[in-house]
Amino acid sequence: MTLTKQLAENVRACFTGIWIRSCEHEDALLEIARLCRSEQWRLATWDIDAGLRLPGDAGDDTSKTPAADPLAAVRALDALADYTTPTLLVLVNFHRFLNSAEVVQAIVRQITQGKNSRTYVVVLSPVVQIPAELEKLIVCIEHEMPDRDQIEEIARGVATEEDELPDGLELGRVLDAASGLTRYEAEGAFSLSLVRYGRIEPSSIWELKSQMLTKSGLLSLHRGSESFADLGGLDALKAFCLRALRPRVGGTQTLRARGILLLGVPGTGKSAFCKALGNETGRPTLTLDVGALMGSLVGQTEERTRRALRIVDAMQPAVLFIDEVEKALSGAAGSGQSDSGVSARMFGALLSWLNDHDSDVFVVCTANDVSKLPPEFCRAERFDGLFFLDLPGKKQKRAIWQMYLDLFGIESEQDLPDDRSWTGAEIRACCRLAALLDVPLVQAAQNIVPVAITASESGNKLRNWASGRCLSADTTGIYTNPDGTGPIPRTKIPRHPSAN
Repeated sequence: MTLTKQLAENVRACFTGIWIRSCEHEDALLEIARLCRSEQWRLATWDIDAGLRLPGDAGDDTSKTPAADPLAAVRALDALADYTTPTLLVLVNFHRFLNSAEVVQAIVRQITQGKNSRTYVVVLSPVVQIPAELEKLIVCIEHEMPDRDQIEEIARGVATEEDELPDGLELGRVLDAASGLTRYEAEGAFSLSLVRYGRIEPSSIWELKSQMLTKSGLLSLHRGSESFADLGGLDALKAFCLRALRPRVGGTQTLRARGILLLGVPGTGKSAFCKALGNETGRPTLTLDVGALMGSLVGQTEERTRRALRIVDAMQPAVLFIDEVEKALSGAAGSGQSDSGVSARMFGALLSWLNDHDSDVFVVCTANDVSKLPPEFCRAERFDGLFFLDLPGKKQKRAIWQMYLDLFGIESEQDLPDDRSWTGAEIRACCRLAALLDVPLVQAAQNIVPVAITASESGNKLRNWASGRCLSADTTGIYTNPDGTGPIPRTKIPRHPSAN
């Protein structure tokens, strides 16, 4: 719903205290002014620089109150009321002055009297920080980011010459790249692309988006060159994700892929797969650092979590990568004793978003120890698939060896070391050391102790848990432990003797 429609409904419903959360004040003020002209409402604005601007002011020296006196600006609303026509006083960035008891009390009085005088106090701010005295008196409105139609309109306004704006599928990629930007940011990204390339290209837009995420400190944007060709094996996992994220046309907009959870021993390619998935599907890969969400102040963690998820929704379509999620969520169970429930509330917000979000964001979580994951995290409709990545087989290892031999320029005729318990990361390490030290592969392998030996107990435990519970990343179907151990199939669980 647009800002104009929301504001008009609240004014007609006589909500005399309105808080508009917006990062684009100029655009918000233009929409408010346009609404007031169409409805023949009176409009006054105030900010710390220009002071109070009254209806009919030319915008030069006609301010009626001192610029630095917010209390006088609120009290001036009494003189503006005519009791027949709604009068809106828009206070720009007024959250900075709400730590004053006098200012808060003046706003309370204006809001309560506004139903009789038909005056409305409108706070325009990039954050929502409502004092306790005003919580029950103010309604909040969100000034939404521009949608695809508005972004396309901005692009056409910037790219006025022929061939400066692409069409068809390429235009769709430009609009996807600009999704989540403000109007000001989108206009700047399009202008930068014209200066660099003479036409609008998605690469300049992604650069600006990366800067935006860096400023937030909560997410990072990965734009590498990885592809599925750089990963040996994982055929079933690759096919599943490509099919789930294939472009859809027609009435299937509500049919969106949710994500996958990848379990496996370290070094089997979980993180590398996540980074390659974005490039294969034409989506940006966002990396969420759960540790960065934790704040030292009361309520800061919850606010950062909500802000990060809002940014993720605005960046759609995208791939959201959460690495080693069990370490981030392992403290949720005992959160009440260790951190006053902060971790539990952050975990609850993440669970709710995983289940309820309708944005086109494909979530990929990785984990090495499933025992530390809360059971509710893996339930149906939070993920589309639970995959287990085991040590690569002979066929997969041949492909991995050849890939890294070519990458590091090593002759493929030499003997390969015994790799029965090696992961793909260990094969890469062997090839890199052989090239770095200029020694044969067999000699470089003496520097490597595989994780299957250093963490054999945890690896066997994870295989036993995954057998019969997870999908195989290499072959279609349910993963089965090669050792033949695992959970008892449900159909073979013996009945209790008393159950007759």
